[in-house]
Amino acid sequence: MRSAILHACVLLAFLLLLDWGSGLITPWRGVLWSALAGLLYAVLYPQRVSAGSNWLTTRGLVRGHRVRTDLLVSVRCLDGVSQRLLLRDCLGGRVEIDPQVLVRHPQLWLRLERGARKAADDGMLLGGATALERLSQRVDRETARAVFRISGLE
Repeated sequence: MRSAILHACVLLAFLLLLDWGSGLITPWRGVLWSALAGLLYAVLYPQRVSAGSNWLTTRGLVRGHRVRTDLLVSVRCLDGVSQRLLLRDCLGGRVEIDPQVLVRHPQLWLRLERGARKAADDGMLLGGATALERLSQRVDRETARAVFRISGLE
């Protein structure tokens, strides 16, 4: 969040200084540059992810989404500019999350995996076993690398 604020403030300061130096600054241009800096902040605002027993929540700038991990029906990996993991439950809940968040925070991954395993055992998880398996391997690989790095064995 600090990075988003910093980038927006730097952009605003740069644009205002540029206008002031060229002698074109007006109140309306100041409002326009402030709105542009606010838009940059909204785009860069990080998604907050939290998990508990059988639930996962993502919270953005405006609203949040929640999914019951023990009631998952599908898990899809969306490729594009940035990779996303799409989770859907039988109650209509839908969450998109960056897989890198789960790699960086193994405790979140363990809670998601525990709920997804329960959904698969209950026969509710119809699609996404391969996506979860790939993500599980990735999390295990990165965790092992971190352990080796910390212990000096790398």
